[in-house]
Amino acid sequence: MDLTQDFTLLLTLSVSCLIFYLSLKKLWCHDNLPPGPTPLPLLGNVLKIGRGDIVNSLMKLSEKYGNVFTIYLGSRPVVVVTGYKYVKEIYIDNGDDYLNRGEMPAWKPFYKNYGIVFTTNIERWKDLRRFSVSCLRDFGVGKRSIEVRIQEESCCLVEELKKTQESFIDPHQCISRAVCNIIFSIMFGTRHEYEDKDIDTVVSCIYDSFVIVSSAWGQVYEMFPGLMGFIPGRHQEISHLLSKLNQYVDNRVQINLKTLDPNNPRDYVDAFLIKMEKEKSNSQSEFNMKNLLASTLQIFFAGVETTGTTLAYSLLILLKYPDVIAKVYEEIDHVIGRNRSPTIQDKNYMPYTEAMIHEMQRFTDLLPMGVPRKTVKEVKLKGYTIPKDTTIFPMLTSVLKDPTCFKYPTEFNPENFLNEKGEFQKNNAFMPLAAGKRTCLGESLVRMELFLILTTILQNFNLKSPVPVEELDITPNVSGLGNFPKPFKIAFIPR
Repeated sequence: MDLTQDFTLLLTLSVSCLIFYLSLKKLWCHDNLPPGPTPLPLLGNVLKIGRGDIVNSLMKLSEKYGNVFTIYLGSRPVVVVTGYKYVKEIYIDNGDDYLNRGEMPAWKPFYKNYGIVFTTNIERWKDLRRFSVSCLRDFGVGKRSIEVRIQEESCCLVEELKKTQESFIDPHQCISRAVCNIIFSIMFGTRHEYEDKDIDTVVSCIYDSFVIVSSAWGQVYEMFPGLMGFIPGRHQEISHLLSKLNQYVDNRVQINLKTLDPNNPRDYVDAFLIKMEKEKSNSQSEFNMKNLLASTLQIFFAGVETTGTTLAYSLLILLKYPDVIAKVYEEIDHVIGRNRSPTIQDKNYMPYTEAMIHEMQRFTDLLPMGVPRKTVKEVKLKGYTIPKDTTIFPMLTSVLKDPTCFKYPTEFNPENFLNEKGEFQKNNAFMPLAAGKRTCLGESLVRMELFLILTTILQNFNLKSPVPVEELDITPNVSGLGNFPKPFKIAFIPR
């Protein structure tokens, strides 16, 4: 009797797996999706993805299956797009067809589709983005007023680095405090002293959550969100870290609410609160407290992490390339000198420094997989029919390292952005934070921060490594949604 039951159970499981497998194959062929590795029942292509190394795994698969191919994350099909030509089609040429946000299971349980960055609701995104772009511009982004604010915070950072007294430190936390304060001033109208525990908590929570999402834990969570929700591991920390950040944002919103003057908005939160009051009679309005908290946190999160990590990574790379930093020092001394703060206008006379910063963004490759998109209707791509609501991975790393676009695609070399005369030269394939309508809200702010903060640091300090240059490893420590440098220490020696 027991043997018969065991056989029946085994037969049932086998038939179920076969039916599921065949249904996947049928769906794949019926939809004329791009080719890709054959998925296993339930597991999809998990065996084709190296543990914690999804970026390199996908790039290796592209060598076999081409610039456009399909991979299954569990039972979910994802179309992976590589190379400048096809990623540009996703972002720009036919950008409206791919405007929706792809599923991001690690963030979904917390944000519940609210906010501007991760929402899959197109109309919500349009309303919140239109408001946010206008609001950020009103509060200085892209203008002289925010330049002054960055200059002031850069000077505060210099004073903080002087306090280290030439000792070797991990620079990420200190630099991220400065970046955090710039975002604070836009979103909340104030800044924190560097000794304040709140700013350290915010910086740590942002960094830790982004690292976990990009790690092996986060990558498995993306494939099997239903299952991983019940399995212990580092991925369980994501919601806790985001909750701490959300509590901070909520507290700041309540402070603004108590002191709000409808005729004199001081910052992004004030402007959103005023908009909420104006539209309180509209039950369909996207201007509500859930979207305020989610949008504020998402803008805040993106603004701190993109710039903070890029700056920290840049210092490591400059240690590795003393010939590059020597040329930057020469340009800073010639154009700016030591007696005034750098300005945005200075970069017009500093082509090598401008090229170096662009090359930093290209080489560090902060968001190698891009942020997932989703088709808003059935589309044609490279001759294949891709159904509506299909998730797309536009691999930014393949664009930033496209050999048809860059002279030195796999190595760090500022000449990727210099012409034969040594003049700065733009490159259309330079899209470190994506491109098109759904690109990073604060991209102009990021560019301004990178130039002003980095040149201010180099104007005031020589950089020293505790280990020989040849021992410095500039390959990413974590590579998933984001790239992060390996832990390193650096000393800031006053010039």
